Amino acid sequence: MNWDLLATYTPMYADALWVVVQLGFWGVFGSLILGALVALVRHWKVPVVDRIAGGYIEVARNTPSMVQLYFLYFGLPLIGVKASGFACAIAGLTFLGGAYMAEAIRSGLEAVREGQYRAAASLGLSQTQTMRLVVLPQALAVALPAITANVIFLIKETSIVSIIAVVDLMALTQNLIGMFYTSNEAYLMLVISYLVLLLPVSIGLRALERRFRRGIA
Repeated sequence: MNWDLLATYTPMYADALWVVVQLGFWGVFGSLILGALVALVRHWKVPVVDRIAGGYIEVARNTPSMVQLYFLYFGLPLIGVKASGFACAIAGLTFLGGAYMAEAIRSGLEAVREGQYRAAASLGLSQTQTMRLVVLPQALAVALPAITANVIFLIKETSIVSIIAVVDLMALTQNLIGMFYTSNEAYLMLVISYLVLLLPVSIGLRALERRFRRGIA
């Protein structure tokens, strides 16, 4: 193991890690927004829109994420829609993650018993107040483990965005190995970089989950 080479690679991996952080943040943020909207549509069984939302979930979960990225990056320009690789990566993560987040959130919503709605109505709470004060806290307590798993999953999925010319950790590793044949050093830096990113996220989300459950109990 060439430790001097590791020191040389560190700034490059720091830059690539920042790209992954941005992709992960916007991908998770977008998927949570999209997932919440789709979950509410399916929970309330909005006519027609419910079927469209269900179709979206099936397409997103049953097609490879690589195919989705190829479609966004190479397919959309054929109909005049062009975007950078970075924008396509965020859109792809949002599209994929939104389906999983939707099912996680919907499972939480459906875990809230009907009696909770009746009790809220008997207290004179409006539908908005019932959803905000009664339903959502309980639903999130149920959905948080699945949401946590989806967040980690989406951040790890950033490892495939190199196929659409985004220089992330995986792309940098492949480039360094191809140019300098330094597999041991490059792969070690790749593992360390993902651990530096994912371990704090995982620990933080687990702590949030425990605190949230204590607050509901």
